[in-house]
Amino acid sequence: MTFGPNTVQRLNQQLRFVSSSNPSTMSSAYTPRLIGAANTLEHRVFIEQNGSVVSSFHDIPLFADQSNGILNMIVEVPRWTNAKMEISKEEPFNPIKQDIKRGKLRYVRNCFPHHGYIWNYGAFPQTWEDPSQQHAETKAKGDNDPLDVCEIGEQVGYVGQVKQVKVLGIMALLDEGETDWKVIVVDVLDPLASKLNDIEDVERHLPGLIRATNEWFRIYKIPDGKPENIFAFSGEAKNKKYATEIIHECHEAWRRLITGESPAKTPSYDLSIRNITIENSPGFVRRDDPSYTSLPPASGRPAAPIDPSVSKWFYISSAQV
Repeated sequence: MTFGPNTVQRLNQQLRFVSSSNPSTMSSAYTPRLIGAANTLEHRVFIEQNGSVVSSFHDIPLFADQSNGILNMIVEVPRWTNAKMEISKEEPFNPIKQDIKRGKLRYVRNCFPHHGYIWNYGAFPQTWEDPSQQHAETKAKGDNDPLDVCEIGEQVGYVGQVKQVKVLGIMALLDEGETDWKVIVVDVLDPLASKLNDIEDVERHLPGLIRATNEWFRIYKIPDGKPENIFAFSGEAKNKKYATEIIHECHEAWRRLITGESPAKTPSYDLSIRNITIENSPGFVRRDDPSYTSLPPASGRPAAPIDPSVSKWFYISSAQV
């Protein structure tokens, strides 16, 4: 999968469009606005830029420093935690909330020897896996989400953190017939960042991590009675070049979505495209718009207790996979 000169030129023009709509984040302050208590249905984490709420899906630019290959990543789930937090695609300005299934909050199980998520897990803003488009190699359509990201640095992040990262590689999970890309990245401030420049460097400096990542995604749903997940490319982690092409494709899909050019009708996918920075978007709203001024103020409370069963170990035998 390669881009021809015309495609690259068009992508560069589109990236200039986004850059002109959004200031660089290298000097911008992002902080979480906490609503309600963690581990409750009401809990939300909005992201603020210099004290004002922005859409975590649309207003935070994908590129923090494009010339140096530095991207912004939003942390949804800190390493070693179990709550399945994710950007709400449906709610205005896209706060982070805990996923719900059958009216109950979702937690991932601990599949021995893993505890919770084994990396800082999150998403790239301004990306979208278009469910109307089938990928030529995975033979599956997009999953209607921003691109998922696994940040492998040593720091444990926090919900709503905006990290500056560099791309190392990518894996393609096939989740219920949809392509669910998992981009491998490292925080640019990590002590190993200068030594990690492509996927083969990960095995060299962090031996076993790619194998553990593959295993984690294969088995994490088994304790809930679901089958083993499968991967495209026989589970191989593709390199930085391949990952970068996928990121550009998903950034372009997002651009079509946010500007109303996507052939898919936004309401059919239950997506909110409200934003405060992209003026030529149908979803652009001004800061005095009631939908923006009515956003709840910070009201964070101590976390609610978690059911002790969330801490249980599950031992997955080879017969189960």
